[in-house]
Amino acid sequence: MRDKCGIVGAYSRDKSVHVSRQIYYGLYSLQHRGQESAGISAHDGDQLSTYRGMGLVCDVFNNGNVEGIDGNVGIGHVRYSTTGKSKIENSQPMFTNFELGTVAVAHNGDIINSPELRCELELLGYEFESTTDSEVLCHLLTREILKTSNVVESIRNVTKLLNGSYSLVILFNEDLYVVRDPIGIKPLSMGELGDLTMVASETVAFDVLGAKHLRDVEPGEIIRIGDEIESYKLSETEKPRRAHCMFEYVYFARPDSVLDGSSVYKVRLNIGKALSKEFPADADVVMPVPDSAITAAIGFSRESGLGYGEGLLKNRYVGRTFIMPTQEERKHL
Repeated sequence: MRDKCGIVGAYSRDKSVHVSRQIYYGLYSLQHRGQESAGISAHDGDQLSTYRGMGLVCDVFNNGNVEGIDGNVGIGHVRYSTTGKSKIENSQPMFTNFELGTVAVAHNGDIINSPELRCELELLGYEFESTTDSEVLCHLLTREILKTSNVVESIRNVTKLLNGSYSLVILFNEDLYVVRDPIGIKPLSMGELGDLTMVASETVAFDVLGAKHLRDVEPGEIIRIGDEIESYKLSETEKPRRAHCMFEYVYFARPDSVLDGSSVYKVRLNIGKALSKEFPADADVVMPVPDSAITAAIGFSRESGLGYGEGLLKNRYVGRTFIMPTQEERKHL
């Protein structure tokens, strides 16, 4: 499993509001989705500002210092590497300047045919600074926007080339676009707080700000978020099957999140109950390992009548060892 990152997008209809602070807190709540790097891009109507760094969100932004990342629209990212090594060049958002302005992209997912697409772009003269599939997406978008001058059509054309999973937040100049892959593998939700509209990988990013969860971004949906919200489909004819990532419910997402209308906590509780029915245990106590199994263990305990207890305790001051870049680092922690 190497396609787990966290993304946030925000647009304020009050042009005097700089959304980088709300994005920072959204990313902070999604820290469990990536610990290698963090970054924010914002546009103030004139220019794009981006800051990225290696490490945890609070360290990259010095405990909330987002000064200089100005604009009423922006995107953010926490990284758990999918393709590419753990280094600053591979941190996101990815951004590029071209004839029509700027494009910045933050991506959660894994484009498995990105090496082939990269080779095609290199033959056309595109230069790469990173080894990630996200920079491939960035260049594909600029190429299509130059061809069509229509961002929605450009996104449709790009996604026809992609094989894999993707939830995307895209800044084209001061416009925010949101995209979810046709079968909805990666989660993406939309929320609102006054004049602010947000999207995020998990609803906990709204909770930390006191924002209201409006709805999930539908599989195969493109949303343009501005003073008005416009929704489009990647394809007007196709109605593919849905294939949500079960790993989100079992382990990766925070238990207080709601993904595609389902409470992660309740799903894990029911998994534990179902496990007790299918595989009853002759045991004295039910113990959760790791911490993300606590809810399932409670469900197993309730259904089976066995007592619940904690046999292994985690150092709460250590992040998720699962998403450490190397096995050696995981072993030490």
